[in-house]
Amino acid sequence: MTTLPNQKIRAPRNRTITISKDESRVLEEKLLKLSGSVIFRDIEDRLINQDIMEILDWLPSSFADLIFVDPPYNLTKSFNGVIFRERPIESYKEWIDSWLPKLTRTLKPEGSIYICGDWRSSAAIHLVAERYLTVRNRITWEREKGRGATANWKNCSEDIWFCTKSEEFTFNLEDVKIKRQVIAPYTDTAGNPKDWEKSENGNYRITHPPNIWTDLTVPFWSMPENTDHPTQKPEKLLAKIILASSKKGGVVFDPFLGSGTSAVVAKKLGRKYVGIEIDRTFCALAEKRLEIAGYDRSIQGYVDGVFWERNSIQNVRSTGSHREAHDNLPLPLTDPDQENSGS
Repeated sequence: MTTLPNQKIRAPRNRTITISKDESRVLEEKLLKLSGSVIFRDIEDRLINQDIMEILDWLPSSFADLIFVDPPYNLTKSFNGVIFRERPIESYKEWIDSWLPKLTRTLKPEGSIYICGDWRSSAAIHLVAERYLTVRNRITWEREKGRGATANWKNCSEDIWFCTKSEEFTFNLEDVKIKRQVIAPYTDTAGNPKDWEKSENGNYRITHPPNIWTDLTVPFWSMPENTDHPTQKPEKLLAKIILASSKKGGVVFDPFLGSGTSAVVAKKLGRKYVGIEIDRTFCALAEKRLEIAGYDRSIQGYVDGVFWERNSIQNVRSTGSHREAHDNLPLPLTDPDQENSGS
């Protein structure tokens, strides 16, 4: 039986994506259930509503160019009524070790895998990952959200471990450079900008992407990508990873899909996707977001092929096909390609 977590009173300007009971029935019919081994064609651009632990051995080998893993962190948390409980770090390591080596089997030899964690789980992830993969870097990203602590530092960051299967891997540096505002611009002896550019909207510099990300906003009620999932990642975060470590037409695989951000961004950026999520409601919600992505391919903070600092593009025109009130469009939606072709 489907439980809809979004049946609550919301403010008129709340843009959280929700699904009605009627939409839920339509969306759930699209979800895939596996009963045995499959080939990639069977799961291409599909969402699978099952427990990854039960079906991992049925997935094909070496089909994914990029795997994004956002597993339950080592803390007690409820995901729409399903509770993951905190455990000793050795036990959490054993849990990761029960699925990570099987997961790497689905990665292409030149593929990359990114694994998310917080300060409680990050060490365990690192220790297990280095047994089976080459650990390339640890990205730390700042979360604006988070309650202050009375006898501790405020917990406002998370880690993402960047790993590869071999020494040959994709990293598209030019696709993930950041546009930063220049506060104290340098000039040469002739007064010309040094390593920055002037524009009508201010002075900016294109810089290499660091492993500390401070330009992200955790989805909240006024953002059109927001859902009721308790640990939803920003679309901008996924865009950085997908653009850096995959090519157009490549396959992005997410075994803990949640509300579908990785699949949605993969679709927006011209990649194929495979997603697995145990919760039926969140899986249906991801399907709705994929429908919306057929109309709106914009990604907040990513404009004209450049990642911008937070709150720095108010005066910059977005080239994305934005729909102001797409949050709760009724489904099924019409394919925009069919509209344009007149069929």
